[in-house]
Amino acid sequence: MRPDARRTTLATIAQAAGVSVATVSKVVNERSDVAPQTRARVLELLHQHGYIAPVFRHAEVATNPTIEVQFDGDLKTYSAEALAGIMDAATDLGASVVVSKASRTTHWARDLVAAGRRALIAVTSVYTTAHLNALDRAGLPLVVLDPLHLPHSRVNSVGATNFAGGLAATQHLLALGHRRIGYVGGPAIAVCNQARMHGFRAAMEAASAPVPAAYVRSGEFTYQAGLHGGAALLDLEEPPTAVFTGNDEIALGLIETARTRGLRIPEDLSVVGFDDTLLARMASPPLTTVRQPIREMGSVALRTALRLANGEKVESYHIELATELVTRESTAPCR
Repeated sequence: MRPDARRTTLATIAQAAGVSVATVSKVVNERSDVAPQTRARVLELLHQHGYIAPVFRHAEVATNPTIEVQFDGDLKTYSAEALAGIMDAATDLGASVVVSKASRTTHWARDLVAAGRRALIAVTSVYTTAHLNALDRAGLPLVVLDPLHLPHSRVNSVGATNFAGGLAATQHLLALGHRRIGYVGGPAIAVCNQARMHGFRAAMEAASAPVPAAYVRSGEFTYQAGLHGGAALLDLEEPPTAVFTGNDEIALGLIETARTRGLRIPEDLSVVGFDDTLLARMASPPLTTVRQPIREMGSVALRTALRLANGEKVESYHIELATELVTRESTAPCR
């Protein structure tokens, strides 16, 4: 979000109320020498315009600035690693972090500023134009980590090279001789899921390997989605010999479904995940996956948020860090 976005001034409120700037200032500073009717009219206009007092809006970044980090939904392994990266950077830069669950009440943006927050980092969240306008009025910079939707031009975001990761994962399976390869991903509308799926499709097309419609499944980035998506693929008359999944949790759910059907990983079915969280290393067998530099992404998000809070301009609204294929024991040559 641009830190120089236009915001409401005392003069704006004074003109709308038909009073002097000095009168509005008295109301803002809770002076008693203002008529009750005038005070009520000014307060109503301050509320309508989402006015934030200059003490919060223009203060220099404190020695120990506080950044709000909000998560949507339940915290997962991905969330923990992202938060670890944010905390590492905050420790290095002398900043404080407050973690909360996203709750966008009527005055949520103003309340964050009033509580002393200097910027907001939203992890895998969706922000509408109304949300962005509220943050603009409050003067609160926003950085979205791993956005679910295509980044708005007004939003600073940090992500990873999801298309390249999907391409590398599928090329790995193709190099092992697999041609019947499925994809079980997250929400169809999620931009990261779309990029991973497009990378998968690009690799398959380049290898002239067909992708039946039934081989591509969308759901959530959850273990349960892996259970259900895996069952749908393995129930096919001609099931895939390998599956690329949208994240590590989905991969583990799919592996469990295969196990309950007597299939061995990787002898009977090769599986590739995405993220390279702790789950990938703890899986049995250890999971081949695409490493998304989640901690580094969290660190970059924190540093970007502090720069915006200090009124600095950043070189790019959207930053993508490189992904990398990590080969372990869940993939093997097609028999």
